Amino acid sequence: MEQFINHIGDFFLQLGYIGIFIMMFLEASFFPFPSEIAMIPAGFLVSQGKMSPLFALLAGTLGSLSGATFNYLLGKYAGRTFLEKFGKYIFLNSKKIDEMTELFKRKGALIVFFGRLIPVVRQYISFPPGVSNMNFFKFSLYTGLGSCLWVGFLEFLGYYYGHNQNAINGVILKFKFISLGILIVFGIFIIKKKLQKKSTT
Repeated sequence: MEQFINHIGDFFLQLGYIGIFIMMFLEASFFPFPSEIAMIPAGFLVSQGKMSPLFALLAGTLGSLSGATFNYLLGKYAGRTFLEKFGKYIFLNSKKIDEMTELFKRKGALIVFFGRLIPVVRQYISFPPGVSNMNFFKFSLYTGLGSCLWVGFLEFLGYYYGHNQNAINGVILKFKFISLGILIVFGIFIIKKKLQKKSTT
């Protein structure tokens, strides 16, 4: 985990805050890209004093808002027909569009806010407001607030890891050993069952 975070961190050090913006833009648009890959390493760099916590938060939030706006505009101007035709390439089908649009109509703008906090959903929640012609200022406000909260949470996780990496790595190592032990026991159980089945036939 530490090696992975360091690799992403090196990428950010080369591109600066624009790197965070780009990765969060991709994550917030329809690209299947997890935000954890961007903001946790950014938080780690903040803990090392190599990035400003405020600028990292702003870069991540603006990137997320920009990516969501891209989806909003796509939904607004391309329309539902376009989404149904090409949505299959981004794991978006008619059923998902119906579910999100119906949910948006029933719950309103709060769905946009809370949708930014839910993995997977956050990448598609901006299409229905565009299709439904939601007020752009309202959309931007709720999306910006939700994005800021999510980005800040991930940045905090990276920051916390940076200050407690030895303890966390120890927990991860213990978890790996426990998982390995469970797999071994499960494997022995399966083999034993198969041997018993063969002996009875």
